[in-house]
Amino acid sequence: MRNQKTETRNKNGESEKQPAHWGGVFAMTLCVFALIASEFMPVSLLTPMAQSLNVTEGMAGQGIAISGVFAVVTSLFISRLAGALNRKTLLLGLTCIMALSGAVIAMAPNYLTYMTGRALIGIVVGGFWSMSAATAMRLVPVHRVPLALAIFNSGNALATVVAAPLGSWLGSVIGWRGTFFCLLPVAIVAFVWQLLSLPSMPVTRPHVGAGNVFMLFRHRVVTLGMLGVGIFFMGQFTLFTYIRPFLEAVTKVDASAVTLILLVIGMAGFIGTTLISRVLKRGFYPTLMAIPVLMAIIALALIAFSNQASIVTILLGLWGLISTAAPVGWWAWVPRTFPQDAEAGGGLMVAMVQLSIALGSTVGGLLFDHHGFQSTFLVSAAMLIIATVLIFLTSRADASAGGHSSHSS
Repeated sequence: MRNQKTETRNKNGESEKQPAHWGGVFAMTLCVFALIASEFMPVSLLTPMAQSLNVTEGMAGQGIAISGVFAVVTSLFISRLAGALNRKTLLLGLTCIMALSGAVIAMAPNYLTYMTGRALIGIVVGGFWSMSAATAMRLVPVHRVPLALAIFNSGNALATVVAAPLGSWLGSVIGWRGTFFCLLPVAIVAFVWQLLSLPSMPVTRPHVGAGNVFMLFRHRVVTLGMLGVGIFFMGQFTLFTYIRPFLEAVTKVDASAVTLILLVIGMAGFIGTTLISRVLKRGFYPTLMAIPVLMAIIALALIAFSNQASIVTILLGLWGLISTAAPVGWWAWVPRTFPQDAEAGGGLMVAMVQLSIALGSTVGGLLFDHHGFQSTFLVSAAMLIIATVLIFLTSRADASAGGHSSHSS
C-alpha cells in the first residue's frame, strides 16, 4: 500500500506534508490481533490447561494476572528504558518476544514455565499498547489518528471474535499446546509486514520519563478517569476470566457448546466495536457510564438464570456486545485528555487497565475456587456499579475544568 501525502497544518498554522503510512497501520493491527489472541487464549482453555499442569482453574487463570502485572511495569517504564531507540526497532523486538512467548507456553513442562511465558506476553502488551496512540500520530496525519486507533481496535475486536471460540475448538482437536503453537506463524507474518511497511521512527524529542507519567495525576479528571477505567476492567475480568468453568460446571454445557457460546460473545463484540463510535459521538460520557450499568445487570441475570443454557447464551452475547466496545471509548478518551502527552497518557492507561485485569482475574479466581460462581459474579456487578459512579464524577470534573480534555486539543 503506497503512502499518501496529506496536507496538514502544524500548531503555528504553517502548511506541512505528512505521509500516511496505512500499510504500517494495518501491519500493527495484525500484531494487535495476535497479541490479544495470545493474552486471552487461556480464557477458552482454562480447564484442559489446569488439568495438564496439575493446578486448579483459579491458578491457571492467574496466567492472565501475571501477564497483567508485567504489562503494568512495562507500560510505565518502556519510554524511559527504550530511550532514543528507534520506535520501529522497538516494535519489531516486541513482536519477536510475542512469538517467543507462544513457544514457551506451548512447550511448558510445568506451571512455572507457563507463568514465565505469560510474563513475556505481558511485556509485549504493555509496550505495544502504551505506544499505540503515539505511533498512530507518527504514521498518519493528526486528523486521521482517531481512524488509525479505531483500526487498531478492530484487530482487538477481531481477536475477541476468533480467539476464544477458535482456541476452544483447536484445543479439542490438537490440544491446548498445539493451539498456542498456532500463534507463532501469525506473529512471524506480523513481524515481516511491520518490517516492510513501518517507516523509521527515530525519537526526535526528549522522551517522557516515568516521573512525568505520575505527574499527570495532578489533574482531577485524570485521577477520576483512571480510577473509573481501572474499576471497570477489574469488574469485567473478575467475571469474564472464569466464563468457561462457569459454563461447564454450572450451566452444564459440553465443549462444542462452549465454543459456540464463545463465538456468540466474540461476534457480538465485533458488532459492538463497529457501532460504538457513532454512539460515543452522540454522548461520550453517558455512553461510558451506560456500559458498566448494563454489564452489572447482565452479571446479576447470569446468577438468576445460570442453569438455562439458552438464556445464558443470550446474556453472554449482550455482555460481548457491550464490553468489547468499551476499550474503543476509553482509547478515544486518551488523545482527548492527553493531546500533548500521547505516549505518557497511553502508558498510564495501559498500566491501569492491565493492573485491573490482573487484580480482577486474581480476585475472580480466589472467589471462584473458594466461594463459588455467585460470589464472583456479585463482586463483578458491584465493581461495575462503582465504576459508573467514578465515570460520572470524571464527566463532572471534565466539565468544571472547562473540558480539560478539549481545551488543550
